[in-house]
Amino acid sequence: MTKRQQYAQFCQNHPDLPIFFQDWYLNACCGPAGWGVVLVVQNGEVQGVWTFFQKQKMGFHYVTMPPFVKFMGPWLVPGKSEEQAGQILEELHQQLPQMADWKQDFHYQFQKPDFLQKMAYQVLPKYTYRLDLADLDQVWAGVNRNMRRNITKAKTQVEISIEADHELFYQVNRLSFERQGLKIPYSREAFLLHDAALAQQNKRTIFFARDQRGQVHSASYLIWDQSSSYYHLSGDDPALRKSGAGLLLTWEAIRYSKEVLGLPIFDFEGSMLPKVEVIRQQFGGQKAPYYYVEKNFSLLYRGLERLKHHFFYHK
Repeated sequence: MTKRQQYAQFCQNHPDLPIFFQDWYLNACCGPAGWGVVLVVQNGEVQGVWTFFQKQKMGFHYVTMPPFVKFMGPWLVPGKSEEQAGQILEELHQQLPQMADWKQDFHYQFQKPDFLQKMAYQVLPKYTYRLDLADLDQVWAGVNRNMRRNITKAKTQVEISIEADHELFYQVNRLSFERQGLKIPYSREAFLLHDAALAQQNKRTIFFARDQRGQVHSASYLIWDQSSSYYHLSGDDPALRKSGAGLLLTWEAIRYSKEVLGLPIFDFEGSMLPKVEVIRQQFGGQKAPYYYVEKNFSLLYRGLERLKHHFFYHK
């Protein structure tokens, strides 16, 4: 079998693999030819994998994070000793293709920064926020009092619906970027490919908050795997943000994750932006550390990147 075939089989045999590592998800987000994987096989069984997304510019090949994919990099079959895990990581690393630059966000399963430092990677700790959904009443009690009041108030102004209107969601999602003076970082076509794959696998729900006139105040996009749900994407109409519909949608996604999906963990999927991080904390989210890793293998590529950055910000 090819590596890709081995990996597809590995995904089927390990349904506990996070959604961001699933081959069908990577095909949708990166394109079938846009991502790669290396594997360590022992006694006929895959024991560890390392996924990556590859691009090219200025004649250089490099690795970065694709849209809609929160984590990439190594994933080891659980139950390994420290020594075994280290050996598997070493073998995986030796198989990685040569690139001019390497940037990835590793899954929080990976907690071996010493390995990365030994390999001369730059390592930056990052955080997502997670909720343990064992007791939903306890989760609600852990929400900031003012936040609970705003959620209750929002219930009097909007109603929540579940709709498969991906076009409408993209429009509302784009409004949030435009409000900040930013261009949405993925095309409509890329979003629709991503959405179609999730819909086919029954791994997404789209929520809308509408008022009595039918106006959409906010929208949110929840995805999940076997162990966690992820508050993947969201958007608000800037003219209607004061209703608090976005907060209500967040709570509805939490409730849905527990009561409908029966999942133990709700993951806010970032962000470390100060204003967003505060809201995650006010919902009672607990920090879960993961690592951003970077390594430059080409002095020429690094120089061209710095030159490009200089002209972009000083033109």
